[in-house]
Order: sequence, then structure tokens, then C-alpha cells
Amino acid sequence: MSAPRPQAEGELAAAPVPAPAPRRHSGELGSTQASQRLLAYSDALLSIIATVMILPVAHTKIHPDQKLGESVQQLLLTKIAVYLMTFLIVTVAWTAHVRLFQVIVLIDDVLALLNLACMMLITFLPYTFSLMASFPGIPFGIFMFSTCAVVIGLIQAVIVAYGFYHPYLLNHQIQVSENQAFYKHRILQIILRGPVLCFLAAIFSFFFFPMSYVLLGLVIFLPHITRLIIWCKNKTIGPKEDEESHRLEAFTFYLNDPLSKERVEAFSDGVYAIVATLLILDICEDNVPDSKEVKDKFHDRLTEALSEYGPNFLAYFASFVTTGLLWFVHHSLFLYITKATRFMGLLNTFSLAFIGGLPLAYQLTSEFAEKSPNEIEAIQVSCVITFFASIFQFAIWITALFHERETLHPLVRYGGKEHAFMFAKLALYPCVSLGAFFLTCLLSKFSTAIFHIMQIVVPFAFMALRILVKISLAIMKSMLSLSRRKNVVLDEEETCLSPAETLS
Repeated sequence: MSAPRPQAEGELAAAPVPAPAPRRHSGELGSTQASQRLLAYSDALLSIIATVMILPVAHTKIHPDQKLGESVQQLLLTKIAVYLMTFLIVTVAWTAHVRLFQVIVLIDDVLALLNLACMMLITFLPYTFSLMASFPGIPFGIFMFSTCAVVIGLIQAVIVAYGFYHPYLLNHQIQVSENQAFYKHRILQIILRGPVLCFLAAIFSFFFFPMSYVLLGLVIFLPHITRLIIWCKNKTIGPKEDEESHRLEAFTFYLNDPLSKERVEAFSDGVYAIVATLLILDICEDNVPDSKEVKDKFHDRLTEALSEYGPNFLAYFASFVTTGLLWFVHHSLFLYITKATRFMGLLNTFSLAFIGGLPLAYQLTSEFAEKSPNEIEAIQVSCVITFFASIFQFAIWITALFHERETLHPLVRYGGKEHAFMFAKLALYPCVSLGAFFLTCLLSKFSTAIFHIMQIVVPFAFMALRILVKISLAIMKSMLSLSRRKNVVLDEEETCLSPAETLS
């Protein structure tokens, strides 16, 4: 083959070679294609739905002069508990979606439409949650939520059945397997566990609705309970041969099984983005002065009218900075994670659930005026939300260290160049938020000042963190070297002494 001819002066450049079209596969029902865009759309939608669950909680109207008494606290705690449960159930649906499309790797028009039907029902879940949060003593809200969850599970089961009816849509492992019937039965069994529990929750909602909440809570932890039961069974009577020989990796519940890192990052980024967006929506909705009030009260001086909303804008910027820095920590963490396990995904879900609570923290800190009776409670709630959102991020890293060869980049492993810096970055927010919480308990008169100092100091601490870590490591190394020198000197003095002097 001859070498390419150099382009002559004045000669027109050759037209660029068009990029190859996406690979399409011909099947019985027409062309199929890879599912990346469908998965990206589903991840974005699921992250939005999971996050907007916080709106009924964040928009609980409490007047600044109204004391945060037991009745109001109970209302907020009930809404927060229901929010956490429904958020985690939505993430369970997302996890099932991830595993489902690890089995089905190609899509056609029918699968795309079935997925859209599933997404449509998922988008209806926030309305059912609003009914559950607003009327916790009336069972109709939990009945609607459970019914939607049942139908979502049935649609996912139809997707599985359709995929196995058209094997060219499945991944290569199942296509070449002789046990497709076993795989189909096993996947359907796992997919339908959650809908069965939700169906029972819908039935119990009519005559004993507290049991409905128990069953919905069981949906969240059922995979891990199942895995624990199987582990105990294998330890006592030994594993079955068919379970060991036909185990499907994408649908097991081992805590160290791999999870799609890319989809975990996409879902997490969606939650952080929606939380940041919800903050500005509250500003646009509640902090635009009425035109008539500006004209009559402030004589058309808009800046003077806006000055009354100063604390709200400060609370917005502080909440946005907190959200952005927690995303920055999450991004830094997953930059060095090479493989995400299911247990790490569970910890990430807990962290995202508290990230979704940041709009509530914004509402509390912006609505309660300074020196109000609810000021300390609002600040402490914000500290608690920030602490749990960050401590679960720290727990992800600690979990990854137990299997660092498989899950972490060498730079952040024990003894790695970035190990100490990553530790400091992940530990900063838990330490600061916990310290601010206890300081507001001890020094309640200065709670506002403490909270504002925390919000101002943390961004600068992140910028100077690498320098502070280097200084701390240098000090520790110098102290260790001094202690070693002292030990060496003492050893030399002992060797110089005679045996009699040593005994004396």
C-alpha cells in the first residue's frame, strides 16, 4: 500500500470522513440499537423524581413567630421519614433498572415504549408522596403509591419477558447459554419481589396501614436481607449445585458485586443538579416583591424592596455552596474509584437522600428570622443534614479501602500519594458540621454567628486544604523523626554502659 500523498499548495482539502453511524442490528421486529441514550434519559428522570420528593417537606409552612413545638416537630419528622422511605424506594427502582439493562443490552421500539410507560408511572410518584406526607393518617395516599410501584414492577417484568422472547436483545452471556429458561425465571423472581410486597402494602392500607409502611420499608432492604439469609443457609447446609453453576452475576446481591460506575455517577450528578435548581426556584417564587407594594411602600425603589430579602439570598448562596462542595467531594471520590460495589451504591443512596434534604435546610434557615425561637432548631437541622450527607460519602471511601486493590486507584490507597489528602477532603464536612452542631448546643446565644462562620470558613478550607495537609504531614514526619532519634540515642547509651552500670 502506497503512502498517502501530501496535499499540494492550493489544492482543496479532502472532505472529512463522516463518523460511522451507530451500530444497528436487524432482528425479527426491525432494527435495534444500543441503549445508552435511553439509559441516560432514564437516569436523569429518576434522579429528578427522587429529588423532588423533598418539596412537600421543604414547603411545610411555618411562620417565623410560630414556635417549633411538638406538633410541628412531629409533622416535620413524619414528612421527613416518609420522604426518606420513598426516596430509597425510587432508588431501588433505579437499581432494578440498572440490573435489568445489564441483561438487555439492545433496544427496539417496543422496549423504548415500555420503558417510557415505566417512566410515566415513576413521574407520578411525587404526587402520591404528597398525599402520604400531607395526610399521614389517611391510607389512600399509600394505596396509590403502592399501586404505582406494583404496575412499575409489572412493566419491568414485561420488559424481561419481551427480551427473552427476542434473545438477540440480551447480553452475550445469556445468548450463548443453554439455561435461558433458568435465567428468565430467576430474573422475573427477583424483579417481582418488590411489587409483591407493594401489593401487600396496598391491601394492608385499608385496615392496618402501619403494616403498609413496614412492607414498603422491607422493599428497600429486601436484597440485603435475602443475601444474608442465603449466606446463613450456605454456612449451615451448604450451597446448592444449581445455584452455584447457574449464578447470574448481574442479578445477585453480593455486597461486593460490581455496579455500573457510570450510571451511579450519572444518577448522583442528576440529584445534585436538581437540588441546586430547587434552591433557585424557591428564590424566584418567594422573593420577588409585588409591584404594587414596591410602588406604594417603597416609592418604586426596587433595590430598597429587595433589601428586605437579604437573609433569604444569603441562605440561598450558602446552601448552593454547600451543595456544590458536596458534589465536588463526591466527584473527587469517584474519580479515584475504579469499581463501585452494591454496598457502596447503598451508601451513596443514603448520602443522596440527605443531599435531597438540603432544600429543607434552606427553607428553615431563610424563613426563621434572627433571634426567633426556632433559630437554633433550624441551624441544628441544617447541620444534621449536612453531616449525614457527608459522613456517608466518607463511609463509601472507608468501604472501598477494605477492597482497595479492586476498587481504588493506587494513588489513594494506604500509603498512596493522595491518600492523606482524600482523607482530609472527605472528613472536612463531617467534622465541621458536627462541631457546629455541638457549639450551637453549648453556645446557643451565638448560634447564628457560629453557623455563618462555618459557611464562610469551609470554602476557604477546601482551597487551602492541600497546603494544610502538606504542613500537617511535614510536622508529623518531623515529630516521628525526632522520636526515632531519641530512641537511637538511648539505645547507643545503653550499649556504651557496662553490664554492672546497666543493672544499677
